[in-house]
Amino acid sequence: MSALSTLGDYETVIGLEIHVQLRTHSKMFCGCRVEYGAPPNTHVCPVCLGLPGALPVVNEQAIRLAVLAALALDCEVHRRSVFARKNYFYPDLPKGYQISQYDRPLATDGWLELPAESGGPVRRVHIHRLHVEEDSGKSLHDRFPGQTAVDLNRAGVPLVEVVTAPDLRSPAEARAFLGRLKRTLEYLEVSDCNMEEGSLRVDANVSVRPRGSEELPTKTEVKNMNSFSQLEKALTYEAARHITILESGGRVEHQTMLWDPGRGEARPMRGKEEVHDYRYFAEPDLPSLEVAEETVAWAAEQIPELPWEKVRRFQTEYGLPAYDAEVLSATRVLAAYYEAVARACSDPKAAANWVMVEVQAAAKERGRAVSELGVEPEQLAELIELVGTGTLSNLLGKRVLRRMVETGRTAAQIIAEEDLRKVSDREQIEGWVSEVIAEHPQEVARYRRGEEKLLAFFIGQAMHKSRGKADPDRLRETLAAALGRSDDQSG
Repeated sequence: MSALSTLGDYETVIGLEIHVQLRTHSKMFCGCRVEYGAPPNTHVCPVCLGLPGALPVVNEQAIRLAVLAALALDCEVHRRSVFARKNYFYPDLPKGYQISQYDRPLATDGWLELPAESGGPVRRVHIHRLHVEEDSGKSLHDRFPGQTAVDLNRAGVPLVEVVTAPDLRSPAEARAFLGRLKRTLEYLEVSDCNMEEGSLRVDANVSVRPRGSEELPTKTEVKNMNSFSQLEKALTYEAARHITILESGGRVEHQTMLWDPGRGEARPMRGKEEVHDYRYFAEPDLPSLEVAEETVAWAAEQIPELPWEKVRRFQTEYGLPAYDAEVLSATRVLAAYYEAVARACSDPKAAANWVMVEVQAAAKERGRAVSELGVEPEQLAELIELVGTGTLSNLLGKRVLRRMVETGRTAAQIIAEEDLRKVSDREQIEGWVSEVIAEHPQEVARYRRGEEKLLAFFIGQAMHKSRGKADPDRLRETLAAALGRSDDQSG
C-alpha cells in the first residue's frame, strides 16, 4: 500500500461514506424485528410502511450504540442533535423520505489511524461526521422476469453513517481504512459488519489531481462495491478513467457511477445529487435528540482495548512479531482465547503458533469460533507444555489436538488411553529404521549415490510405521547412521 497512487503524475483524492447497520433487535423508529433473510415483507408495520398517522419513536439502544461508535472514533458527541427528512423518490422508500440527520448530526470531528508504512509516520484519517438514520427497503430485480419486487423488511433498520474527509490517497489506502474501521466496529460489537448481508456498505467520492496540488477537483461517487477487493478495483478503475479524460483535454462530469464487478467497469448511474436536491428539513414528528450524560458515561466505560492497541501490547508483553499480533487480534474472541492460553503456559510464542495454525484450522473446518471447539485454553496450554518438554512430538501433539476436539477429553486422558507418548527407545526406533531400509533398497542405493533429499522420504516412512510416535531427532540420527551417512553430511 502506498500513500500515493501509482498513476503517473497524479494522485487520487478519496473520501468514503460508510453505512453500518447497528446490532439491535428492533428497527430505528418502530418495534418491528430486525432479521436478515426473513420472508419478504413480514417485519413491517404502519410506521416503517409510511402509512398516514403513524408516528416514529426513537430506538434508545440504537442511540447508545451510535454514541459508543462515535467515542471510539474520537468524535465529539453533541448533546443535542436534530433528525431531518431527506426527500427523494425510490420504490423501496415507502414514505418518500428517509429520516436521517443533516446540519446537526450526532457526532463530528473524529479520526482513525492508519498504520505506518515502511518506517513512515502513522496517518490519521479525519472523520467529518457520524450520524444516525434509517435504512431503505430492498429492490429485488431477479425474482420475477421483467419486473422489480420490493421487500420492506429492511426499511427502518438503524444505521450509522460514517463520513470521512477526502484524506485517502490511494485505493489501497481506502481499503486499509475500511478494514480498520470494520475491525473497530466489530470489537465494539455495535455491528456484525457483514458485507455479504449488507450490514456494512461503502460509497466513495473520487477525484484526481496533479501531485503537489491542494485543489479539490470535480469528483464522482462510486456505488455498489460489496467487498474489499471490489472497493480497491472500482477506485483504481475510476481514478484511471479520470486521468484518461483529463489528459485528452476533457472535463470530468459530476455524477454517480455504478460499479459492475462482473465486467470490471463503472458506468454512469445518474447525475450526482447536490444537497439541495434532497430538500432537507427538520423532522416534524420527532423532537431534538438529547443525549444524556449517563449515556455518554456508559459508552465510555464500554470501549474495550481496540485492535491496534491489542497488537502493540501483544508485541511488547508476549514478544510476538507484528504479523502474529495482527492475526491474533483479528477478533475479540480469538484474542481472548490466545491470551488465556499464553497466560497458562510458559511459551507465549508457541501458544501463538498453535492458536494461529492448528486451532484456527480446526475451527474453520467445523465452521465454529475457536471458543466453541470444546478445548479450553488451559487444556491447550497443557498440550503445548507436553510438546515443549518433549513428552510428545509436534506431530503427535497435532494428532492429540484433533482427538481433543473430537472427544472433549484432555490431552493427558487421550495420551493415556491411546498410548501416544513419544518413543525414544533406541532399539524400537532401530527396528522401524531396519524395516524401512529393507523395504526400499532402490531408494537406499540412490541415497548412497548422493541423493540426500531422500532422507526426508525415509523419515516419513519410519514415522508412518511408528504411528507418529518416534522421537524425530533420534529417528533422524538413527536413519542417517544406518544409511551410511552422518546427519551433518545428509543436510
